[in-house]
Amino acid sequence: MDNWTFGLTLMFVGMGGTMTALAFLAILMDLLKRVFPVKEEQKE
Repeated sequence: MDNWTFGLTLMFVGMGGTMTALAFLAILMDLLKRVFPVKEEQKE
């Protein structure tokens, strides 16, 4: 494998891993919002 192929492969793996981690965090935050919804304060 030459340098260009290795560099491009490493770039795509790194970007793919980053996007996968961000998607996982977004799904986790959405799930936590559904499990623990924000309660509005009651005004008297």
